[in-house]
Amino acid sequence: MFALRAARLFDGISASPLRRPLVVIDNGQIIEVCGSAAARPDVEVIDLGDVTLLPGLIDCHQHLVFDATSDPVGHLADRDDDSVLELARAAARSSLSAGITTVRDLGDRSYVLLALRDELADDPSAGPGLLIAGPPITTPGGHCWFLGGQAQGVEGVRAAVREHAAHGVDVIKVMVTGGGLTPGSVRHESQYGPAELRAIAGEAHRLGLAVTGHAQSARGIADAVAAGFDGIEHCLFLAPEGVRADPAVIQAMAAAGTCVSITAAFKDPAEDAIGDPALVQNLQPLVDTLTAMRAAGVRLVMSSDAGVTPSLVHDGLPYGAGLLPVIGMSPEEALAAVTSVPAAACGAADTKGRVSPGYHADLLAVSGDPLADPASLRKVAAVYRHGVRVV
Repeated sequence: MFALRAARLFDGISASPLRRPLVVIDNGQIIEVCGSAAARPDVEVIDLGDVTLLPGLIDCHQHLVFDATSDPVGHLADRDDDSVLELARAAARSSLSAGITTVRDLGDRSYVLLALRDELADDPSAGPGLLIAGPPITTPGGHCWFLGGQAQGVEGVRAAVREHAAHGVDVIKVMVTGGGLTPGSVRHESQYGPAELRAIAGEAHRLGLAVTGHAQSARGIADAVAAGFDGIEHCLFLAPEGVRADPAVIQAMAAAGTCVSITAAFKDPAEDAIGDPALVQNLQPLVDTLTAMRAAGVRLVMSSDAGVTPSLVHDGLPYGAGLLPVIGMSPEEALAAVTSVPAAACGAADTKGRVSPGYHADLLAVSGDPLADPASLRKVAAVYRHGVRVV
């Protein structure tokens, strides 16, 4: 048993940070949080100094098998599974070094990351806790078909969900629309129709799994929300003529509690021009759409889509949190969007994303105050996972 002292604490939700908190940890779990409390005589206290202590960050959307270069697909094709796994280990270590203590991977090749999930569960110092989707379910020749999750037709996609569940995945990921990473794939065109999407969601929920969908088109988003998807990745509302957000769909997402994952944690947007000139041209409409979603009460999380471009790196989530005030989020909302809100979206609201008794001792300490200066989130002073100090 030991305790951490810091200058400030953001607990994952509160707009009023605790001053001079004491966080008592035992066997990888937080057992007590005291504000301005005197040191307990029976507990070793580690004073971290002038830092802000907050929950470990949670990245809801990464790809550990992609190498964040200009050709991640080609480089993946050149690697065997052992090489891919070693690449993923390094990416996981990079994530943890930035204070990202939980990663949800939404697309690996041939379930290779299941082994890494087990490794990191046994050794918290080696990387973040992993939640795995396996190969995303996609149409034959569709977006990211090369990862191995091709399926079509109502019975075909149901069988694909059952196969994923049998492998032991944590979440089902579906390529509802095309995407920019696959030649011949079109962002604003749907890959699956309403019947197939309903079949996927129904089978996933029957098996106790959440389902989230890569959906960039207005039609694909509407169909996935109507089908009962728990999450939407990207959620760009693209149409051939530009961004066309539908207020009725936004209201439906808010009412259903659908979680929208904003994949915009760019370390350096200029480095890869955000990956697509069409997105650059529609930047203001996209910002306006996200602002409207926030105002409507849609659950929003910041994530990285790490691995798919040189600027979307595996330790880049802290950069994304600094962008959220652009859509009207307060500083505490922005921090919650990388801690407590994604914890809920990942089905871990009772154990992760908060600094509170009963939660895992996954903690990040940063120099300065990220509620006053978002860049402080990148000034890592210490990282703990399950009570083990790793930075």
